[in-house]
Amino acid sequence: MPHRVLAILLLAVAVGLMMPTPHHVVQLPAGIVDVHSEMAIEGGTEVVGAPSGTVLRVAPGFSGRAVIVVHGDGVRLRDFTVDGNREAIEVRSGLPPYDQPFARFTRGNGVLAEGVRGLDVERVHFRNIAGFAVLVSRSHGVAIDRVHVAGSGSRTPAGRNNATGGILIEEGTTDFRVTRSEFRDIRGNGVWTHSLYISPRNARGLFAWNYFENVGRDALQVGHATEVRVEGNTGRRIGFPVDDVDIEDRAVPAALDTAGNVEGCSYIRNRFEEIDGKCMDLDGFHDGEIRGNECVNRGAPEQYRFGNYGIVMNNSNPDMQSRNIRIVDNVIEWPLFGGIFVIGTGHQIVHNRLLNLNTAHCNEEAARFGCYYGPGEPDMLRSGIYLGRGADRPAPARGNTIEDNEITGFQMDTRCIGLAPGILNGGNIVRGNRCR
Repeated sequence: MPHRVLAILLLAVAVGLMMPTPHHVVQLPAGIVDVHSEMAIEGGTEVVGAPSGTVLRVAPGFSGRAVIVVHGDGVRLRDFTVDGNREAIEVRSGLPPYDQPFARFTRGNGVLAEGVRGLDVERVHFRNIAGFAVLVSRSHGVAIDRVHVAGSGSRTPAGRNNATGGILIEEGTTDFRVTRSEFRDIRGNGVWTHSLYISPRNARGLFAWNYFENVGRDALQVGHATEVRVEGNTGRRIGFPVDDVDIEDRAVPAALDTAGNVEGCSYIRNRFEEIDGKCMDLDGFHDGEIRGNECVNRGAPEQYRFGNYGIVMNNSNPDMQSRNIRIVDNVIEWPLFGGIFVIGTGHQIVHNRLLNLNTAHCNEEAARFGCYYGPGEPDMLRSGIYLGRGADRPAPARGNTIEDNEITGFQMDTRCIGLAPGILNGGNIVRGNRCR
C-alpha cells in the first residue's frame, strides 16, 4: 500500500474512533440561499448540499461570527459552497491582542467550531470569505478533506493581510487533519495552527497533499504544537501579490513556517516554487525533522522584494531551545541570500543540495538588495551555511554535524560555511561538503 494512502487511512481511523456518528441529516435547498445570521448546527447533525448544488451566500448586513457555527459533537458538513461576500462585509483590522484567540476576535468566517468533539468537513467550497474559511478552537477529532478555498482573507487598516483567509486550528486542538485541499488567492495564511502562550499546544495533526497558489503570508504554519506532520504539500507564488504582504509587522512570507514551541514535528517531501520570502522559518522548532523538501525560485532577484534565506532557525519562544533538528535531503535553489542559518546544538544537516545561493550578491550589492546583516557579522547573509551565535536569544551553534552537502552560488567556493564571531571551527563537525 502506498505510503500516502496508508498514512491517511491510519489518521482517518484514529479520528473516526473519536467522532460520534451524526444521527440527523439536514438537506440544504438547491440554488443560492441568502444567509442573514449565523446558522447554528447542533451535535449529531449532518449538513448536505443539494445534488444540483447549494450556495450559502452571506447577505449584505451580515455581522455574525461565521456562516455556520457548530455547537455540538459529531457534526459533518459536506458537498456545498459558502460565499462569504467579502467585499460587502470586510472590516479592516489587525491581529487580535496577545491574550485573545482568533475564535473570539475574527468575524465573518465560513465555519466556526469551539470546544467540539468530532467535526468532519468534506468537499465544501469556500469563496470570498472575509475571515477564515474554517476556524476550529479547543476541539478534538477534526477531519477536513478535499475542500477548496479561493479569494479569501481580510486586510489591516494599511491594506496588508491580517493572517485570515485559510484554515486555522487553534487553542490546543488535538487529533486533526487537513488533506487533499486547494487554496488559491489567500491574503493571509493557507493552513496553520496557533495557540496563545498560556494555552495548551495543538497536538497530533496531519497537513498533507494540499495545494497552494498566491498566498500573501505562509502557505503552512505549525504554531505552538507537538506531533504535527506536514507532508507532500505543493504550491507556488508564496508571498504574492506583493501588496498583500504585511511587511509593517515584519510578517515575511514562508512556504513552511513555525511559531511558539514546536516539538516532535516534521516537514516531509513538500515542494514549493516562487517564494518571495523564506522557504522555511524554524522559529521555535526543535527535536524534529526536515526531510526531502524542495524550494525553487527561477526569476531574477529583483522579482523577490521580500526574498530571504532558504532555511532559518530562531528561538523567540522562551520555553524552547533550538536543538536536535534533522535537516536531510532537502533542495534549496536560487534564494536571495544564503542556504541555512544555524543556531543551537545537536543538529544534523546532511545530504542537502543548496544551489545557486546568494542571488542578491551580498554584500557587494547591499544597497540594491538590502543585505543588512547583524553588527559585526558580515558573513551572515552571504554564506552557504552560517553558524550563528543566536537569534532572538543567544544560542551559539555548537555540537552540530554539517556533512556531505552540495553548496553552489555566488562566491560559494570561499563563502561556503560561515562562522559568527565566537563560533569556533572545532565546535561543530564540518566535513565532506562540496562547495563551488
